[in-house]
Amino acid sequence: MEKEKSEEFYARLKEQLLENSSWPSKYLYKFIVPTDQDKIEQIHKIFDNTGAVIESKKSKKGTYTSISITVQLDDPDAVIAKYKEVSQVEGVISL
Repeated sequence: MEKEKSEEFYARLKEQLLENSSWPSKYLYKFIVPTDQDKIEQIHKIFDNTGAVIESKKSKKGTYTSISITVQLDDPDAVIAKYKEVSQVEGVISL
């Protein structure tokens, strides 16, 4: 069920990206992750060597960290591939 739901989500996202952007294009990812250095580093590693600009900000209580990543990508498939990689990080929420 969860896999089906995510495939539908990615299919809709791809359609929207094709309609609303010309490619290659800059894309802004936003994630929320529990404030855990290992998890934050996992996300950073996914975007290593991509020229991404990564900004992190801790929540008021410091429990969570929001991560904004702006990166130039070739096509919607590249956007979706990064979402799928990041979804493997435990506790991450994609916005």
